[in-house]
Amino acid sequence: MIEGGLAKNLSAKRAADELRKLRPHDPIGIERKRIAAELLDEVRRNDRSLVELHERINDAVKVSRTSVTDVFGVGPIVACYLIGYSGDVRRFPTAGHYARYNATAPIEASSGPTKRHRLNPNRNRQLNHAIHIAALGQISHDTPSRAYYLAKQAAGKSRKEAMRGLKRRISDTIYRQLRADTTR
Repeated sequence: MIEGGLAKNLSAKRAADELRKLRPHDPIGIERKRIAAELLDEVRRNDRSLVELHERINDAVKVSRTSVTDVFGVGPIVACYLIGYSGDVRRFPTAGHYARYNATAPIEASSGPTKRHRLNPNRNRQLNHAIHIAALGQISHDTPSRAYYLAKQAAGKSRKEAMRGLKRRISDTIYRQLRADTTR
């Protein structure tokens, strides 16, 4: 519709401005503009829905009065994942059981004399992903977790191995916070 096209990460406002500039004269061009306008309406509806959903999530986390958001890197969205996928945390007798459930407890994957560990792929991957997001937030800022991550790498661990260790520590912290929430 526009020579050279437009940027891939186009805002709805910019797309509307560009659409208004178009003056097609043939039936195919007119139909393309109509389809583009319908798509733009759909994008705007989705944008409004996302804003509304984000507000609802923020409200739900505030109402729950959870302390899991005190963990650095855990915002309202990640907190919803952690609370929702963990369910009643009292069903896990120890932090190790919780780590096994969220796939941050390593399992041995050794071959011959080389001792290796990896994460369990058969556990709750969504919960593991939420912990991973918290870990990324912690290593991207000047936090004790970043120091731990860098120390693991300095000790000869790979980035993946250091991240696995950090995720396990975060899992234990989240477990403690969730357990504390149940006693309040």
